[in-house]
Amino acid sequence: MSSRAIQLRSRWRRNSRLLRLGARVGLGHAGTSARKIFAGAERKEQLSRSRELKSAQQVAEELGNMKGALMKVGQMASYLDDGLPEPMRVALSQLQSNAPPMAVELVHIEIERELGRSIKDIFVEFDDEPIASASIGQVHRAIIRLADGTEKAVAVKVQYPGVGEAIDSDLRTADLLGAMLAFGFKSLNPEDMVAEIKDRLREELDYKNEAENQQMFADFYRGHPFIHVPEVLHEYSTKNILITELVTGHTFAEVCEWSQEQRDMAGEAIFRFVFRSLYRFRAFNGDPHPGNYIFHGDGRVTFLDFGLIKHFTQDEMLMFQSMVKAAVIDNDMDVYRRVIEDAGMLQLDAPFTTQECGEYFSHFYEPVRESRVMEWSGAYATSIVRHTFDRTSAIAQYATVPKSFVFIQRINLGLYALLGQLRSSGNYRRISEELWPMTNAAPSSSMGEAEAKWLSSRD
Repeated sequence: MSSRAIQLRSRWRRNSRLLRLGARVGLGHAGTSARKIFAGAERKEQLSRSRELKSAQQVAEELGNMKGALMKVGQMASYLDDGLPEPMRVALSQLQSNAPPMAVELVHIEIERELGRSIKDIFVEFDDEPIASASIGQVHRAIIRLADGTEKAVAVKVQYPGVGEAIDSDLRTADLLGAMLAFGFKSLNPEDMVAEIKDRLREELDYKNEAENQQMFADFYRGHPFIHVPEVLHEYSTKNILITELVTGHTFAEVCEWSQEQRDMAGEAIFRFVFRSLYRFRAFNGDPHPGNYIFHGDGRVTFLDFGLIKHFTQDEMLMFQSMVKAAVIDNDMDVYRRVIEDAGMLQLDAPFTTQECGEYFSHFYEPVRESRVMEWSGAYATSIVRHTFDRTSAIAQYATVPKSFVFIQRINLGLYALLGQLRSSGNYRRISEELWPMTNAAPSSSMGEAEAKWLSSRD
């Protein structure tokens, strides 16, 4: 069978599974509605809750089994607290690190095929039970014997066989998604947006590329007081296998139950990592979700998964900085409008006042507009998502998302959702002023002081 035929069959199977899922959920709701006709008020409520939970479990199970980009959509939806019914959010949250794993026999076959040696020759110990399962691969704990004879605890990330074909199938569907978005947002350029998504997701399939990205972050943050990136074992990593230093600690769900002070520190560490990376070496992790962090209880956070990294040009960074300076630091809406028009975010003929345009876009800068304590919440994060995709706004018909901004928007929405779930708080305007190159302010917190000391030791 030709590769084209295989791809078409894979796409047909995945689309068929989605159609079957929709039918199962729809029939389930129809059956529940029929049973509710003759039920009392209390029984109706019980039937509704039971059906909602069942539908959530069906969706989470199917997306988890399908892997690829569709599973990633489920992960993204899971941490928008107020955007989904609670049963659906809880069910989808399983996709953050506990998706259905592949059979252990396949794991062994993939590792031995990629590394050219048997499992027993490579590892002193190998745990067949995965410690995490995600959208394109799963992770196993192991102890490896290095060339010098020493032993090291490692995390072994194994890509699912065939996930590349699954991603290709999903990306063909992305063209349809782009067309649908363009119908709702008349000014949108779906080709650029879909092309950017495709490029980043295809890069994510190459673990060699991920190893290089992770090494870049590990090199920069080595010795940092509260940011840690695991070291890569390049000699044991391939296109489909990635072996790194093993790090253990607490999960995102556990941190959400910690004290306010601990949650504040965790949120500040994540925020600083995102924007320090962006402004220092023009790159950030474009896949922020709860399964990509390990917490250590004292403010330290280990950052995982560097497959989906967006690198920016110097010109793009200067454009981002110009927006922040005009909208937040100078509060000059005339300049801000010119900047977003030059960036391609707003059509030149948009029939609105500068003040109206400023008010529309100011929603995204709310956490840093004023020097005050920002208390993050799921409701605020969801309001940002709704504002972003609200096609009823007149201005939205003249606004678009240039290619450079596709993943900036992704990181903002994801970051705000994470901080909302953590319910963390802090003066994020003052923290941002430490990170913005155009302000480069003095430390505003104990974490800022520790980071400033570390930075000075590097210079």
